[in-house]
Amino acid sequence: MITILAEKPSVAREIARVTGAMKKEEGYYTGNGYHVTWALGHLVQPALPDGYGFKGFRKDSLPVIPEEFMLIPRQVRTDKGYKADAAAVKQIKVITKLWQESEGIIVATDCAREGELIFRYLYAYTGCTLPFRRLWISSLTDAAIRKGMKELKDGHEYDNLYLAAKARSEADWLVGINGTQALTVAAGRGTYSVGRVQTPTLAMVCKRYRENRRFTPEPVHQLHFSVPSVNTDAVVKFASVEKWQDKEEAATLYDKVKTKMCATVTKAEKRQKVENPPLLYDLTTLQKEANTKHGFTAEQTLELVQKLYEAKLVTYPRTSSRHIPEDVFEEVPLLFERLAGHSELADKIKTLGELNRRSVDASKVTDHHALLVTPNRPLALYKNEKIIYDMIARRMVEAFSPECVKDTTSVEAECCGVAFEAKGCIVRKEGWRSVYGEDKEDTILPDWKEGDTLAMAGCSMSSGMTRPKPLHTESSLLAAMETAGREGVEDEEARQALKDCGIGTPATRAAIIETLLRREYMTRVKKSLVPTEKGLALYSIVKEMDIADVEMTGQWEAELAKIEKGKTAHEAFMRDIEAYTRKITTELLASDKIFGHKASGCACPKCGKGTMQFYGKVVRCDNPECALPVFRQIAGKTLTDGEMTDLLTEGKTGVLGGFKSRQGKPFSAAVAFDADFNTNFIFPEAKGARKGTNMKGKRK
Repeated sequence: MITILAEKPSVAREIARVTGAMKKEEGYYTGNGYHVTWALGHLVQPALPDGYGFKGFRKDSLPVIPEEFMLIPRQVRTDKGYKADAAAVKQIKVITKLWQESEGIIVATDCAREGELIFRYLYAYTGCTLPFRRLWISSLTDAAIRKGMKELKDGHEYDNLYLAAKARSEADWLVGINGTQALTVAAGRGTYSVGRVQTPTLAMVCKRYRENRRFTPEPVHQLHFSVPSVNTDAVVKFASVEKWQDKEEAATLYDKVKTKMCATVTKAEKRQKVENPPLLYDLTTLQKEANTKHGFTAEQTLELVQKLYEAKLVTYPRTSSRHIPEDVFEEVPLLFERLAGHSELADKIKTLGELNRRSVDASKVTDHHALLVTPNRPLALYKNEKIIYDMIARRMVEAFSPECVKDTTSVEAECCGVAFEAKGCIVRKEGWRSVYGEDKEDTILPDWKEGDTLAMAGCSMSSGMTRPKPLHTESSLLAAMETAGREGVEDEEARQALKDCGIGTPATRAAIIETLLRREYMTRVKKSLVPTEKGLALYSIVKEMDIADVEMTGQWEAELAKIEKGKTAHEAFMRDIEAYTRKITTELLASDKIFGHKASGCACPKCGKGTMQFYGKVVRCDNPECALPVFRQIAGKTLTDGEMTDLLTEGKTGVLGGFKSRQGKPFSAAVAFDADFNTNFIFPEAKGARKGTNMKGKRK
């Protein structure tokens, strides 16, 4: 008997059907010489600190660095602490029994770092010694499963993948456990969660937020003029190359231009521009574009594409590659043939001709190739599933379409010492841009030459204000995580080169974002990610520490990639991580000075038993069962001890100035508690307003 281990029941069911193991038993299928069972994700995990004899959060126990990590069944949190997950324990017993009855194992967990770790941890925990082979497939179609079963790999070919996964797991444990305990001990109250990837990600959100809020808009002025175009009813618009902050200087130049009303062409340049089609989707690029175009969160997109994968409609989704190898490229014509039979893209597919090979490069394929649709016809998809499926299908058509060819014209002109420019564009061949039917209105410039005089039809001066970088969205944050915070990396090839030193992986980035939201370090405001007062308070403490260093975290990810490729030893990486853990633990414990506190003399307004303690960033109840936190910083203003005392004793402050709205506008308001002791605003009545008008809770 051979036992096949899948990652989840839905995948096990498909493998069981293809292999003929059709009899359903408790926790597995059996038949035709196979048991097919599943792991329910991670059934086994490294033991928590109490497993090594370290109880509670104690300064003298830190850092906790086990000589050897112990494995235990997956733990769940209860009111009385952590205990073994009953479902995990039950499934471990089923798998152990099946392995005892078998002569070998086929590993069919997800073909990636975490999927490998799920099996290896379980294999080690149960003490199993059976030989194992690897089913390595990129889709769940019947054909892919059958082919994979015929081409099983020696399981030990993936030892380096396991060692990288094990190093990632142990590094996250060391940094997360010790960092969280050290900062919590330093604070003296509450729990402050930090993590190897989580905290640098929060740092990027907070840094951008502070830059945005502290930005001071400055005036900017620009000159413009227009001249008749080739078409009598159209004009060509020129804009000054330079922009001026001094309105008076800009106005003086404008008056000179307005007086002269003509300009001289100083340069006219024509060239052909060839725009390559975009590369195929990897998971992160799909998540970014789904967020930008459709407002989907990274987690929503992952869930949707995972459902499509399990429905055999797309290939393996948790990929970091945007290329495919030659053998997969050979199957693309068949995919297009099937796609044309059931898709609104049929007309586009028929005009493709010779397929573009830009996305074909085996050397750039990681564990899995880029996302593709499968030959299967999608039936009865929900609206959002169809959106994601169509995005992947359209990107396939785009990626294999010809280049878009444009004729571009750039004209520079001068008037009264001011340089102006205008640009024109004519699309000669739409190529891949026809897939979405993008706006192709041409901007045609006359055939001007250097020295020509342009008689102006009109001129003007525009005025505006400089703008800050926008707050992070999930799309921009995913891009920042992918490049370890390096900004302005728009070139696709350059982004690909940075992937090994990004933070997190395509499979984990959505979960990291959701963790920060769940722990109330940040919140969603429309499409923007906005740090909470709690998140900003944590950032203010750790921003100069290694725990928040985005680039350093990217370097760790690069080292993990090297372990996976066999270029770095697992043991060497762990020695470095242990040294790093000792350093961040020392740094975080030293932050107790920031958390220095004094009694306020005010009873806790919530429990009535504790006394509120003044800390630097927060006022907190000293009753452990309550621990009510009231953050000092609200809407950009830090409340003083006196203002906090008013809030605690009276339930509200007087009207205070110095607040800033999300749009950066200053406002005044009183701060008050709501029924759950969260703070909100009470705005003063506007002049002329009816007496008794209540504006409580309304933010500007």
